[in-house]
Amino acid sequence: MNTDIKQVVRDKYGEAARKVLMDAAGPSCCGGQARGCDPITSNLYEAEQTQALPEGAVLASLGCGNPTALAELNPGEVVLDLGSGGGIDVLLSARRVGPAGKAYGLDMTDDMLALANENRRKAGAENVEFLKGEIEHIPLPDNSVDVIISNCVINLSADKDQVLREAFRVLRSGGRFAVSDVVTRGEIEPAIRRSILAWVGCVAGALDEQVYRDKLAAAGFIDIDVEPTRVYTLEDARDFVTTSGLDAASLGPQVDGKFFSAFVRATKPKG
Repeated sequence: MNTDIKQVVRDKYGEAARKVLMDAAGPSCCGGQARGCDPITSNLYEAEQTQALPEGAVLASLGCGNPTALAELNPGEVVLDLGSGGGIDVLLSARRVGPAGKAYGLDMTDDMLALANENRRKAGAENVEFLKGEIEHIPLPDNSVDVIISNCVINLSADKDQVLREAFRVLRSGGRFAVSDVVTRGEIEPAIRRSILAWVGCVAGALDEQVYRDKLAAAGFIDIDVEPTRVYTLEDARDFVTTSGLDAASLGPQVDGKFFSAFVRATKPKG
């Protein structure tokens, strides 16, 4: 990951973790909107999923989807969450793989790791472990994980090819890649792309849908699928567009339907 981008991400998510500890309202990832109003991070989890989780895990959720609701997880499996933040997806995954399974969370931010470990303690999750490291250099051995999940984090990396190679490396034969991420579709003027992605992805860098598919294939994955889960419109971004000095009236065709959260699936070939 580019050093400057890495530091921006570390600072932003470190601040978010500290805010959870100090402010019961919790953070909102992109643009400072009140939680519950942000069309990216709000209403991603059902109440029955989160009611038994520590409040800190729920408030620190800064993702763009709910990979745990869509990923196939089986008892006894090993799951790895890339960019695990406060740990909500790790804790939900740990429930599904059960005591015979294991759920790892990987994060590079000390404050988020401290918050996640506190949430693990409060949840009493004995099959959970949080690791410090970067998603471009996963601190786990080859062929050690059954499923990789992630929630709107891979788009933040400046070296997505390396992230996908590492994901492929640590997955076992037949292992599954099942992540939520921000994706784009079609031609978009560069200035508009940069401005909107600053809102959608916190740091510009979301891949075009076909480019994402191509990079997964280049890393060795098969059975690749990109399923839109939440499509963003100009109305969703109107406040951000206005405060950025862009002409909202002329942006509709450049925004509507071209930025979306997606569930991205792929498989490591058997053998």
